[in-house]
Amino acid sequence: MSDEVVERIKGHLAAAPAVLFMKGTPDFPQCGFSSQATQALRRCGAKFHSVNIFEDPDLREALKAYSNWPTYPQLYVQGELVGGCDIVLEMFRSGELQKLLDEAGATQA
Repeated sequence: MSDEVVERIKGHLAAAPAVLFMKGTPDFPQCGFSSQATQALRRCGAKFHSVNIFEDPDLREALKAYSNWPTYPQLYVQGELVGGCDIVLEMFRSGELQKLLDEAGATQA
């Protein structure tokens, strides 16, 4: 993985407290898992930066190695990988996602 791609990943992670690498966009998700993760974030009132991995094939492949996570979507909060759709939904149902986003300053007041 090139330094340039790693810098792009880090740039995205620095763009907002919550970052979702996903298939498609929040308004037009291109897979059910990305759609579900987006819905959970929105229901928490999260302000999040999204990255459409289909627009950057190099980033899409590099991020799997960077995160050591093979699938998408991938949610990061404060630069740390939270997980994929299943983990995001489990945390949403338990209230942990809301707490994490609130503490990170990623929700609207």
